[in-house]
Amino acid sequence: MEGLHLTILFLLSLTVVHSISPKCDLPSQGSTLRVYHVSSPCSPFRPKTALSWEESVLQMQADDKTRLMYLTSLVAGRSFVPIGSGRQIIQSPTYIVKASIGTPAQSLLMALDTSADMALVPCAGCVGCSSSTYDSAKSASFSSLTCGADQCKQVQTSSCPGTTCSLNMTYGGSTLAATLAQDNLTLATDPVIGYSFGCIKQVTGGSFPPQGVLGLSRGPLSFISQSKSLYTSTFSYCLPSFKSSNFSGTLRLGQFGQPKGINYTPLLTNPKRPSLYYVNLLGVKVGSTMVNIPASALAFNPNTGGGTIVDSGTVFTRLVDGAYTAVRDEFRRRMGTAAVTSLGGFDTCYNVPVGKQVPTITFMFAGLNMTLPPDNFLIHSSSGATTCLAMSASPAVNVIANMQQQNHRLVFDVANNRLGVSREICS
Repeated sequence: MEGLHLTILFLLSLTVVHSISPKCDLPSQGSTLRVYHVSSPCSPFRPKTALSWEESVLQMQADDKTRLMYLTSLVAGRSFVPIGSGRQIIQSPTYIVKASIGTPAQSLLMALDTSADMALVPCAGCVGCSSSTYDSAKSASFSSLTCGADQCKQVQTSSCPGTTCSLNMTYGGSTLAATLAQDNLTLATDPVIGYSFGCIKQVTGGSFPPQGVLGLSRGPLSFISQSKSLYTSTFSYCLPSFKSSNFSGTLRLGQFGQPKGINYTPLLTNPKRPSLYYVNLLGVKVGSTMVNIPASALAFNPNTGGGTIVDSGTVFTRLVDGAYTAVRDEFRRRMGTAAVTSLGGFDTCYNVPVGKQVPTITFMFAGLNMTLPPDNFLIHSSSGATTCLAMSASPAVNVIANMQQQNHRLVFDVANNRLGVSREICS
């Protein structure tokens, strides 16, 4: 992959849309929106200075490690999770979409996160935020929610020192303070009236990034739940490749326009964190070989949170140790006698050209198979001298990440508790 395209810094923020190039500011087509990679030419968050390929990969791995800590805490049912560095609130996804909030509308770019339960928006006057771009005082439709509101009872970290519903979240040594608020939110053409979100007011104990997150989970305050009457709890996306010169995919809201004849797998529910998108991963093939993976490594376990989740914010797929080791060893066997090196958290890299010997990798779910070409699991240096298997081990949960999802249409049909997957080139 090109060095610049691989330079992924997870410093997403909300920003006024006029800051991006006019040629990138294309209108929505009905309920289909453009989705941009954070390093896209159309993204104001793209790196100002290119890192080396090795530096880029190590940066992605470090951010992914923090993301995995966040997900591991979620699946275990804990409300508070450690923060890896002072520049993150919730481990930042790498894809963004344009949104409008307020009356008159303030245009923003927000990060897509299928594992976040609600939207978090840095508000004007935030103490400790590096910047704030949403000004509630300028919106005629803004309102704060009181302690007696049903939405306040749906947030695990809510408290009521006064009459307004407050949110207090501790991440390691950092504390985030927000109020629960409402305003009109529009992603496509139809506004969601009175959309509930966290209005960030203060951050202490660290540097808070100017980041907005749009929660796309199954939680009661996620976009899917709050827009149910408009989009019948259904959405899909196709994420563009890191290598694309456009870095632009699509987010499609509602049942209309979703692919026909697509195969689906059931969504499973973890009672400790019912908002996450769990699926039943039955096995993995490397080429035509079914990898010998212990059943316990793939089994869904609602007591421990074990199993497999689909997540838009993790970059590289993680498999629990018994599964990862088996897949990695079979991949190495298929690659022949070439010497194996490592790069950070990647333990299967090659400093010689790889080509015809590279097998496909297939994730086998109940009801569908997801076969990945090499572009979905190999990461290449800009010179082509180094190639790594872009997967690694996980301590507790399997995560199907966004690199492996790229150039596929994933349909989240929450109304029918199922996830659809089909190949679609959208880069």
